[in-house]
Amino acid sequence: MLQVARLAPRLLCEATDKVIEFLLGQINKDGGFQNRDGQSDLYYTVFGLEALVALQQDIPYLNINSYLDRFGNGEGLDLVHLSCLARCHSILQHSGYTNDKRKPSPEQFEAFRSKDGGYSANSNVSKGSVYHGFLVLGAYQDLKMSIPNPKKLASSIQSLKTKNGGYAGKPGIFVGSTPTTAAALIALRHLDFLPSPEASKWLLSQSYSEGGFLAGDSVPIPDLLSTATALHALAGSDVSFEHLKEPTLDFLDSLWSSKGGFYGNWSEDVLDCEYTYYGLLALGHLSL
Repeated sequence: MLQVARLAPRLLCEATDKVIEFLLGQINKDGGFQNRDGQSDLYYTVFGLEALVALQQDIPYLNINSYLDRFGNGEGLDLVHLSCLARCHSILQHSGYTNDKRKPSPEQFEAFRSKDGGYSANSNVSKGSVYHGFLVLGAYQDLKMSIPNPKKLASSIQSLKTKNGGYAGKPGIFVGSTPTTAAALIALRHLDFLPSPEASKWLLSQSYSEGGFLAGDSVPIPDLLSTATALHALAGSDVSFEHLKEPTLDFLDSLWSSKGGFYGNWSEDVLDCEYTYYGLLALGHLSL
């Protein structure tokens, strides 16, 4: 994702400086990036760091290191934030700031393994979710380790395929969602498992006539998360979306703010690091 997001300035042009200014303004004094309430948040720190790295900017590493120190090796964190901590350390490691003692351990992630071989927000459950499996797969990549029992994880994700060709987020849901289907396709590809072409076809069918992608069949308006993840998954599956580029660029333009960030959808009125990163990712794919 990061490699593609690096291409966003091709389309941002002079607006790139505005994005950089916005992102740097999201860093609190303690070194964390702001959530939507202005508080430092490990989840948003991942997106802020990724976006600045994509834009090849200098990062106040010492300040961010100080913020990360408060989490130690992540003991007691939920799976989402544990994965975020691993990602933050991976970014810092690439920049020469390393402290292996603060990295989460494989055992911490395996505590969230479900009985079917996937991963879940809770320990000792029967079935995993696509999202948590996707997160843990990324975390193992950040730790530079192979994930244990990859075939079982692939099987867990594949079990959540819906009749219409998409993927449901967790057991008990029978309709697919765009971000979940995108995550499933990306994860399965990294696990050397070739999903059915139906999933890519379903994902492509979620494109909106005025640009962007819908989150699912019954959702009335497109959003930036669905758009960026769909483009990334389709590109990884070698599915062309050339015919969608112009309307999707128009959609992204409608979410752009002169303050330097991107809104999540047409009803949003708050800017944040997460959606700004997704804006960069989408622009990167559309620049190719």
